[in-house]
Amino acid sequence: MDFNKTLIIWYSEHKRDMPWRNTKNPYYIWLSEIILQQTQITQGQPYYNAFISKYPTIFDLANAQESEVLKLWQGLGYYSRARNLHASAKYVANELEGVFPNTYKDLLKLKGVGDYTASAIASICFNEPTAVVDGNVYRVLSRYFGIDTPINSTKGMKEFKALATTLIDHQNPSDYNQAIMEFGAIQCKPRNPNCNTCPLNVSCVALQKDRIHELPVKLKKTKVSTKYFNFLVMLSTDKKTVFQKRTHKGIWQNLYQFPLLETDKKLKIADFKKHPFIESYLGNIPFEFSLYNNQDIVHKLSHQHLHTKFWIIEIDKLPQKSIAIADLKRYPTSMLISNFIDEFFDG
Repeated sequence: MDFNKTLIIWYSEHKRDMPWRNTKNPYYIWLSEIILQQTQITQGQPYYNAFISKYPTIFDLANAQESEVLKLWQGLGYYSRARNLHASAKYVANELEGVFPNTYKDLLKLKGVGDYTASAIASICFNEPTAVVDGNVYRVLSRYFGIDTPINSTKGMKEFKALATTLIDHQNPSDYNQAIMEFGAIQCKPRNPNCNTCPLNVSCVALQKDRIHELPVKLKKTKVSTKYFNFLVMLSTDKKTVFQKRTHKGIWQNLYQFPLLETDKKLKIADFKKHPFIESYLGNIPFEFSLYNNQDIVHKLSHQHLHTKFWIIEIDKLPQKSIAIADLKRYPTSMLISNFIDEFFDG
């Protein structure tokens, strides 16, 4: 039996019941694909349900404030996805009058939509035979065909996309694309794949050559950098604090945080009070300070490890714009800040 037909039959018997598999609405499919980028299904599904509930149409999402979208996204990480999601919703609602792009080529025009997402939406919603290639697909193809070209190299990405394109079922691209992704997720898993019950095991090159755990090949990641973050948690006697929007580009753009001092090494207590950054906020106003955490909180991101300290500053009155401490949770924040707020103010 053909490779693609085998997978489609397997999918009909083993696919998991997901809410986005019960619709062809491109808005819902797009939403699910953006949420599930870099996110496990078990973590992403509650967010999908929350977004559908709060923003049932693309017009609802387009009319929302970005801060509201970021707040609902809080905890998923990779916040550029949420910013792009909101920007694309406004584009579809306002420029395209709510009509979702219905071709691979036009889907690529949406901010935050690349080859994989455009292929998924085009095939699932509009039956366009555009092959998806994600981590699961790389794994299935590299093992079944015995390909050791690194999947995160330029050559590898082109090679696997070309191969996936030749394999797609032109009569049923929707089920085929979903089948190969699901197959990689629950059958041909990264570790301990279910080779004994695999319908492709007789012709799988990696299995025949005992290379299951060698494939796919991936080039070594870039070196993870280390940064030192010092947050100033200023607390006035009238229960106010300083909370700012992070405006410069980066993973936490437009999220809120306490004033941040970045240093190239750990900031010693002896150097804290006289640091120019502190003076820029408090000038000569007397204050008391203490460390919330003597040991750094290490917040690990994909490309950097943040060694973080929260400096608690008690002061009679704040000299600049402030907010009520009781209102902190209304603002979208990173999980690092959110966890601190929960522990320090509610713990």
